[in-house]
Amino acid sequence: MTDPKAGDKQPVTRRRGAARGRILNAAARRFYADGVAATGIDTITTEAGVAKMSLYNNFASKADLVSAYLQARHEEWLGLYRRRLAGTRNPREGVLAVFDAYADHADLAYEHGFRGCGLLNAAAELPNGHEGRTVVRHHKEQVEDLLVTHLRQLLPGQDERARATAEHLAFLLEGAIVRAGLEGDGVRMRRARDMAARLVDGL
Repeated sequence: MTDPKAGDKQPVTRRRGAARGRILNAAARRFYADGVAATGIDTITTEAGVAKMSLYNNFASKADLVSAYLQARHEEWLGLYRRRLAGTRNPREGVLAVFDAYADHADLAYEHGFRGCGLLNAAAELPNGHEGRTVVRHHKEQVEDLLVTHLRQLLPGQDERARATAEHLAFLLEGAIVRAGLEGDGVRMRRARDMAARLVDGL
């Protein structure tokens, strides 16, 4: 026999899930466009159309919300990478899929234009020890690990060379995303991809 109380709880759970999504989406827009420090809780709740209590029912603090935003942005990039990877035929194209995913992220529609890597932008505002900085570091490490995986397939039995090349490409990628953010478009990302292709072809 169905517990009537359980049925009563389901709509509440769905409402909380919907509210969490609206809050996270509003925070993502404001954090990216205006910065983490400049964005207050009232701004986020107003844009999300929820009460302040609803925010604190879903996130323990602003720091918790920031970390959730950064994790969501990481997952967003992974989704772009996986779509690119699905169309690849060999390890060379796998390496370039990482660069293509960064370019795709730069080409998304942003309220005030592209401002660079949202993860790095946020990390620059956060103090040492903030959980959000750990999320960003893990993202960057995972990106480099993906490059290592593809390069190991290109360079079987040359693990050290694969790792060194991945580090080289990661530095190229990060430099390009910084310049692209300053210039407000993805041109530098496409140039970095071309450089990466030449580097890989010369291995």
